[in-house]
Amino acid sequence: MSEPGRNPEATKSDRMTAFDRKMHNADLPPEVIQLFKSYLEEFFSSRNIGFIPEEAIEPVADKEIQKQETLEESYLEAGLSALDQAVLIKLNGGLGTSMGMNFAKTLLKVKAGLTFLDITLMQTGHSEQGKTPSTLILMNSFNTQDDTLSFLEKKGYSKKQSLITFKQHLYPKIMQDSLLPASCPEAREKEWNPPGHGDLYAALWTSSILESLLEQGKRYAFVSNGDNLGAVLDPKILGYFSQNELPFLMEVASRGEADKKGGHIARGRDGRLLLREVAQCPENDLGHFQDVDRYSFFNTNNIWFDLKALKGFIQKHGLPRLPLIVNPKTLDPRDCDSPKVYQLETAVGAAINVFAGSGVIRVGRDRFLPVKKTNDLLVLRSDCYEFGSDSQLRLNPDKNSASTVVDLDERFYKLVDWFEARFPEGPPSLVGCDSLTVRGDVRFGAKVVCRGNVLIENKRDEQVTIEDNQELIGHLVFED
Repeated sequence: MSEPGRNPEATKSDRMTAFDRKMHNADLPPEVIQLFKSYLEEFFSSRNIGFIPEEAIEPVADKEIQKQETLEESYLEAGLSALDQAVLIKLNGGLGTSMGMNFAKTLLKVKAGLTFLDITLMQTGHSEQGKTPSTLILMNSFNTQDDTLSFLEKKGYSKKQSLITFKQHLYPKIMQDSLLPASCPEAREKEWNPPGHGDLYAALWTSSILESLLEQGKRYAFVSNGDNLGAVLDPKILGYFSQNELPFLMEVASRGEADKKGGHIARGRDGRLLLREVAQCPENDLGHFQDVDRYSFFNTNNIWFDLKALKGFIQKHGLPRLPLIVNPKTLDPRDCDSPKVYQLETAVGAAINVFAGSGVIRVGRDRFLPVKKTNDLLVLRSDCYEFGSDSQLRLNPDKNSASTVVDLDERFYKLVDWFEARFPEGPPSLVGCDSLTVRGDVRFGAKVVCRGNVLIENKRDEQVTIEDNQELIGHLVFED
């Protein structure tokens, strides 16, 4: 990879002109160019850009938050009446690079040989289930667009009128040394990054999908991550959202130790709710950020917003300008020695601070089942979860406790292909298991059963195998 030209003497005006030219040459919409340039202005003007310090916010008390379990029954009827005005948007831009994937994460097989996207299509009535399909919208990135369209074409979903796909915008990467646009002549795609799922609002507007949905009588959008199979469109929450005429609603969950790195809600000096991600927390404030008693609720990234309110906001103020996230990366994400860059990104949930009157609702953990690591993948593939007749994943009724806590040795299980090679016969039974910890290189045979708290330690230099039909309890050690 060639070394980008250094130009540390470039003025701010030179840099702005370079970015403006690059984005115009890529035929990005004028509104998006203007929005990115406003983020650039902010980025160039402050060394602390993108940070939300502790002194600028305060925690949100439990009594301020609506609870899903206390919603009145009347909201269910209201939600069922509003179902044909609702759309489901799945954020489908991720590759799952943290697990070594180079294809759309939602095309990973997660349960019974089905991918995330297969199950989402089943949940929304797009497979052969005999019910009217809900309007499903997939926001892809330039990384996932081709994979996703090819999958839908192969499966025969691409001709469904109630299935809409579109691609989010691109932002140019910023060289850390010169603060000029990144340059990589032999791989031009590496010069750009997806701008985060906060681009959803701009992409709906510039693609004319927002206007089209409103013309079809659609009013309410429910947004969730493509890898969260717990995020189904709940009529009762829809009823609460629509009846209270909220412009924006975020589903949050109670924060435990495992969630302390996840974005939390808070209240700013202006009294409005806001979302603070760990990348927006100054290093000196990390102790407060990770204090789950102080900040008790995290963002599930299940978001509701009013399409009509979004259009009105854009017509009055322009595209929503969200709190900025500055993400240090390398030009080639798979080469840690390639030149260093900054990526400017935003989060979809950050719009909670943009719309006056936004709300939050605490939901159960069953609405938050993401797969961020192979640990999560093993739990979902196991008998901890099962399909209902409505294709929803639910905790196995035979499970006596919360979902099993899995901790696999990243040296051997971090990447999906490593993981698959060590569970060739499928996952062990975890329904009677509270925790499974694996240290060292261990391969699992067929029909292995784990019970209680299981710790497996392989202290040998070579891989060991758990034989077929073994029942594991307690601490199992392999030594020379």
